[in-house]
Amino acid sequence: MGMTCDPVNAWFFAWIAFVPLWLWVVQQSSLQLKSILPVLTFAIGYYGVTLFWITGVHPMSWMGVPWLNSLLIAIACWLILIAWGSVLVTFWSLGMMTCNRWLHHPLQRIIVGVAIWCSLETLWSYTPLHWTTFAFTQSPHNLTILQLLSISGTTTVTAAIVLFNGLVAEAILFGYGRNQFRQAGGFIMGAIALLISLHLAGWFLYIQPLETSPSQAIRVGIIQGNIPNTIKLYPEGWRKAIDGYTTGYIKLAQAGADAVLTPETALPFQWTQQVNQGSPFYQAILDQSVPAWVGAFGRKQGRSTNSLYSINGEGETLSRFDKVKLVPLGEYIPLEDWLGKVIDRLSPLDSHLAKGDPDQTFLTPFGKAIVGICYESAYGEHFRRQAANGGEFILSASNDAHYSETMPAQHHAQDIMRAIETDRAMVRATNTGYSAIVDPRGNTLWLSNMDEYQTHLGTIYKQQTKTLYVRWGNWLNWVLVGLGIMIIAKAMMQQRRDS
Repeated sequence: MGMTCDPVNAWFFAWIAFVPLWLWVVQQSSLQLKSILPVLTFAIGYYGVTLFWITGVHPMSWMGVPWLNSLLIAIACWLILIAWGSVLVTFWSLGMMTCNRWLHHPLQRIIVGVAIWCSLETLWSYTPLHWTTFAFTQSPHNLTILQLLSISGTTTVTAAIVLFNGLVAEAILFGYGRNQFRQAGGFIMGAIALLISLHLAGWFLYIQPLETSPSQAIRVGIIQGNIPNTIKLYPEGWRKAIDGYTTGYIKLAQAGADAVLTPETALPFQWTQQVNQGSPFYQAILDQSVPAWVGAFGRKQGRSTNSLYSINGEGETLSRFDKVKLVPLGEYIPLEDWLGKVIDRLSPLDSHLAKGDPDQTFLTPFGKAIVGICYESAYGEHFRRQAANGGEFILSASNDAHYSETMPAQHHAQDIMRAIETDRAMVRATNTGYSAIVDPRGNTLWLSNMDEYQTHLGTIYKQQTKTLYVRWGNWLNWVLVGLGIMIIAKAMMQQRRDS
């Protein structure tokens, strides 16, 4: 399962990689030491390998963190993510072992297993640490199955993967555990039929025509500044940012851009300061009269915000979107009243940004836009809420400069999922890559190179459609929970009658 995502991208393994854990768990009566080792092995294999890029925060010597401390911080972050994933896998295993006391038919066990896993992933999506779902294993390569995201978000694809793995696992149990090869063959045929039918359904959604009316078109320019984090917050980086983004903006404006997007905190200043001081970038907006969506800092409740500004052609600020999903420890300190002083002593990092309100609206000269700033790409509900509120296209701004190529590749995979879920075109601007343009079917129309200064001009189309996911949210999870509860209740009642 760990090899399904970038850098290996063996996405097809996801359809069988859960089978060994399923086989082990359903044959255990309790979670003892010998039975927890395979559970932890799966968690380490999936979350540990997939999220190994987090160690790329090392070295942080450019921020004043000693080399050894930086290494320990990177390892600690990685271990925390593995532990958090292990909790999810352990809860699923405990749930399956508990329910297995009453569930004697394999189909009952399969439905309950799917319901428990999907419910846990849904629960995890409301926590500050959320990146990997089973649905994530299919992005960006299996676009056919990813079209099902428009039905009920990641739960749709996750449920399909767990269901297929469960059918294969139960077939193995029948064939080799009970020597009932006819029943095993039935489960295998059912799994194959499921796989084919789901991909056919996804293909049908994939081939639906997209809105390409000239009246809905926006010519968007993207600037990838390519400013290393090692200099970004220092005078050298400030000068490079002003020069690079001003030059890129003028070039794109003169090439016919309707608007220009910059990455997250492209200008590492308070935007109001840039306006008051009449910076070269702000002056370029006044001269060229082309709207810009600018990543910069803001102020809220006495603290800085990580914000995206919507500036019209007259240099007026139409709207501002403050980042809602902040990175734990990197941008804020969880349980700050208790942990703040301790963390401040261990690290000089300034982790005290103010969080944005979830119900923000981002206005542009072209209508409402959906905004995702960096880490927010992992949260489907964040994008769904804005689409339901009238957002017609997606603006994604991020800075992945401190990680290996794996992280921006996975980040791009997240954004593809958000585009499909909401049926919206996406423009993505990053500091060092990958910047991109993605259509509502998840096709990447343009992808930048890594670690290069680049500008690009492309066309997107506004959409007013509302997918089932945008309308009803993660409704499938509640259906699965209801089915699971009914199955368990009926099995418990049957067992009482029999006893």
